[in-house]
Amino acid sequence: MCALYAFARLTDDLGDNALPVDERRAALIGWRKSLDKALRGEFDAPIFPALVDTVRRYRLPPEHLRALIDGVEMDLAHQGFETFDELSDYCCKVASAVGLCCIHIWGFTSPEALEPARKCGIAFQLTNILRDLKEDAALGRIYLPREDLRRFGYTADDLRRGNGDERFKRLMRFEIERTERLYQDATELQRWLEPDGKAVYGVMSGIYRGLLDEIKRLEGDVFSHRVRLSAWRKLRIAGRWLLLRPASPLAELDAGAEYHGAQPR
Repeated sequence: MCALYAFARLTDDLGDNALPVDERRAALIGWRKSLDKALRGEFDAPIFPALVDTVRRYRLPPEHLRALIDGVEMDLAHQGFETFDELSDYCCKVASAVGLCCIHIWGFTSPEALEPARKCGIAFQLTNILRDLKEDAALGRIYLPREDLRRFGYTADDLRRGNGDERFKRLMRFEIERTERLYQDATELQRWLEPDGKAVYGVMSGIYRGLLDEIKRLEGDVFSHRVRLSAWRKLRIAGRWLLLRPASPLAELDAGAEYHGAQPR
């Protein structure tokens, strides 16, 4: 997990910094080439020996790592999204790809885990997008699909101005309900994860769902309030899931097959 986090952090930093866009794009192209070289056993950055060991040890499909680079690159020439399908594709690259890597490391018992893991990543990213509407709009980034804005007669200029009128409230209710459905579909992931993975997923899902619940409580008003969970509330979520962990998860792993990729181990 440390190797995966380091790769994701470095990838994001290459795409999100103060350098000119052309230099950031060149850096990501070089990073993709470095990843491909590393997968062939040629290392030119300190992170890659550990990352490749993780890929091999857990049969982690490298296309998920490449998808993350693709997603970060999409933000360099951000033009927004016309449809929810386009936004979903972006969310899959920047969020679901990481989640799919995670479940390979945690262990899962059936390939049926893959689709709810994909939906979970989309739900997490949509929650981030709704929470950060104000900050992203100030940076010229509007992630909500244009088809959704048109549906409620709301405009990108309204968003940039922080217009929280009734049109905006209806738009936010629509987006919140869509994200709630994705969280509901993603709950199926729990049944396919190994015990340690269930606990980690439960904590992460609880925190992100808590953020969405807070946005809903505020009737979508992310202009007047910075949506966050208190440290105490996050500790309560984490504590609940950690207390539900089996006393000896390693014994359970030894007792049954653990699915990593195409073959049970």
